[in-house]
Amino acid sequence: MVKLSVNINKIATLRNSRGGNNPDVLKAAVDAQRFGADGVTVHPRPDERHIRYSDVRQIRKIIVTELNIEGNCREQKFIDLVLETRPHQVTLVPDELGQITSNHGWDTIANQNYLAGIIKVFKESGIRTSIFVDPVVEMVEGAVDTGTDRIELYTQAYAEGYHEDREQAIESYVSAAEVALRNDLELNAGHDLDLHNLKYFAANVPGLKEVSIGHALISDALYYGFENAIQLYKRQLK
Repeated sequence: MVKLSVNINKIATLRNSRGGNNPDVLKAAVDAQRFGADGVTVHPRPDERHIRYSDVRQIRKIIVTELNIEGNCREQKFIDLVLETRPHQVTLVPDELGQITSNHGWDTIANQNYLAGIIKVFKESGIRTSIFVDPVVEMVEGAVDTGTDRIELYTQAYAEGYHEDREQAIESYVSAAEVALRNDLELNAGHDLDLHNLKYFAANVPGLKEVSIGHALISDALYYGFENAIQLYKRQLK
């Protein structure tokens, strides 16, 4: 079964909008595990507009399942945080300053030397590495030479095309996954996956190990409750 990592950034966004500690991000991390999530994902940004660096440090102390830290590895502050907390997995995302959300994967060819160097740093500390890539065969092939353990396929294009033609929408992801498998790269996926499109994606993309879902799941939790939302997503992955 494909693993579900719950991104709790949006819970931190809600907390930060009012000040104080309601909702409690640490409790959300613990409850996500208790309610059946296979892992917890956090994506700190330099402006700390949602997850704060202090949150990550505290979550690392209480996590009992997998912790995945996403972020911009071109920020020294991020690198230092990852090396300090040593999560189970770090996902490298080519964010820009002020970017609302991640909207593209790495150019693994143009940035190959840089990525190989920073991946080596994390792997030497015993941290599994994953890099965010678009579903483009050349980008997956470029990722192979960086030494990364995994890639995470950026799934917004799939989500946008799903309702019009799901077979066409998933085609490039299947091709990318096949290249990854042939080259012994493990495979994650995330961004805009939801209760409508997740089951088809998980059933048709070969070798999928893990999905990271935040915005859609937290939005659904407003109607179904946090525990029910996690279980609904888990059922789509069976």
